[in-house]
Amino acid sequence: MRRKNGSKGNRAGLIAALDVGSTKVCCFIAAAGVGETPRIVGIGHQVSRGLRSGAIVDMEAAEIAIRATVEAAEQMAGENIRQAIVNISGGTPESRLIAYEISIAGHEIGDSDLRRILNPGEARTEMAAERDIIHAIPVGYTIDGNRGVRDPRGMFGERLGVNMHLVSAASGVIRNLSTCVARCHLGIESLIVSSYASAQATLVEDEKQLGVTLIDMGGGTTSIAVFFDGELVHTDCLPVGGVHVTNDVARGLSTPLNDAERMKTLYGSAMPSPSDDRESIKVPRIGEDDDAETSQVPRSMLVGIIRPRLEETFEMARARLEATGFDKVGGRRVVLTGGACQLPGVPELAAMVLDKQVRVGRPRTVEGLAEAVSGPAFSTCAGLLGIGAHSCADSTNRAYRPTEEPNGRLSRLGQWLREYF
Repeated sequence: MRRKNGSKGNRAGLIAALDVGSTKVCCFIAAAGVGETPRIVGIGHQVSRGLRSGAIVDMEAAEIAIRATVEAAEQMAGENIRQAIVNISGGTPESRLIAYEISIAGHEIGDSDLRRILNPGEARTEMAAERDIIHAIPVGYTIDGNRGVRDPRGMFGERLGVNMHLVSAASGVIRNLSTCVARCHLGIESLIVSSYASAQATLVEDEKQLGVTLIDMGGGTTSIAVFFDGELVHTDCLPVGGVHVTNDVARGLSTPLNDAERMKTLYGSAMPSPSDDRESIKVPRIGEDDDAETSQVPRSMLVGIIRPRLEETFEMARARLEATGFDKVGGRRVVLTGGACQLPGVPELAAMVLDKQVRVGRPRTVEGLAEAVSGPAFSTCAGLLGIGAHSCADSTNRAYRPTEEPNGRLSRLGQWLREYF
């Protein structure tokens, strides 16, 4: 189905989600009314090209992959789409907690006051000029210095304050992604950080309220999202993923990348077993066309290559969380999702390294997903649909520009932690 520029929005009731990842590009088209659970009507996914660690490195190759993916979803849905909710996993996403106030002169706080404090004009934080704000999420309000206010509407005071969680990414990465999507004749309805989208698809409300850490193990990056009191309070991104495990296998066994991926998928594990030494695996040699030219290695050698890389990934995640103080905010609960978490033994290894309760999260917010696309690898795309269906995109993607950071980032983080702990 040939795509053309047309109206600015999709047909009424249609929502489109586009997951542009390092190893795959996925597009879901769903039908849903306001507040309804999205029902999948179109699916397309292709091997990703032109991306590395979540960032576009070859514009033409990425455009071809995105265009083919969207057209496959459109053919299945029988409808053209004009815009989509798109994820971003590259650009080294960063979190920042800020606090600021506005004067309300003693009158009753209404919607107009909330709009004013949540969208403070052209004022800007001390954020670097080369970074753009993706999310600005209020995590708590204050009235005349009294903290813990969840909804200030209808209350009175002189000054209204907000604690805001800003998530930013490198401007160049965002512009490259926007340009590539635009070259496919698509508009970006909202831009969502991958870990936030995956969390919307996999986490239950009790986890968000009590504290949980989501680790989205993608192909080129591993994204982290920490939720507490129902809100996203921290996000981070590690430059390692499933591709790095495949590369380690290819180098360690001197085998082509495609065969390394196949062996990792069929025989790989993050935890050793007593039978590993007795089980042999055929390893094709690089540059050999004859199938007879293969070597055999024990499965324990493959596990011995995979485990250290995954262990290092979880250790990096633990170190990042401890350095920012959010390891305790996330409580004792970890949810793994993403394609790289599907290897046997990964939850057990994560529980051992992180010393937390671990489960694997799968999409739960959409209907009509075929079994082939209902696993953890498709959590991000399903989460993008969920965000669109519940009209969350508008409230989490304003380009907030607060004017000041009165007490410094670390002091405010400490203040926020003391308030809740």
